Amino acid sequence: MLTQERKKRSQTSTYNNDDIPDSLIYEVMDGEPLYYKGYKDVLSNKKSLDDIMGSSTLQSFIITYLLKFTFKNLDEQKFLALTNELGLHVSDKTNFAGDINIFDRSVFSVENINKRYSSIAPKIVCEVDSKIDFSKDKDLDYINIKTQKLLNFGVEKVIWIFTGSQKVMVSQQNHDWLTKDWNQDIELLDGHFFNIGQYLKDEGVKVETNF
Repeated sequence: MLTQERKKRSQTSTYNNDDIPDSLIYEVMDGEPLYYKGYKDVLSNKKSLDDIMGSSTLQSFIITYLLKFTFKNLDEQKFLALTNELGLHVSDKTNFAGDINIFDRSVFSVENINKRYSSIAPKIVCEVDSKIDFSKDKDLDYINIKTQKLLNFGVEKVIWIFTGSQKVMVSQQNHDWLTKDWNQDIELLDGHFFNIGQYLKDEGVKVETNF
């Protein structure tokens, strides 16, 4: 969750939402705040902040699977995986959060670990669902815009997992973006393929689609 430096950002950007606390901001894109899904329920006292900030058990289960897969298959001497919604400082007016971020250690070394967001692009970003509110028309294209901005930032591959539709979108620089069923094998890196649907089946987890 992006909680640090929000006060500083609000002083330097042109937000027109003075009645909405910074704690409800999930990301900032082009100087505009993107709020947590359900933030209106917090403002109307129907929910607490803790109610909308966490992940579902399914989302967390999938993220844990991807992390275990990463640690098992990728050379830790070459790659570093960071999680917990790492903050990515994409530009002066854009800060994103990422569920799983895989860095090339030749680019991102231990000297880059500090109390700030990363201004170095991960090699791969994996996201499980979106946590922002889609109440504005311009927010509906958020996933595509965020993905393109990450690619422009220098990320080589962006992987979105959607639990509602059970789909996986894979976007790479200089390649067509592909959307696949999550029962298919998806390449993470260097010929290592994961399969979310098969993993859930093996674990006895049953998931219904939203349609």
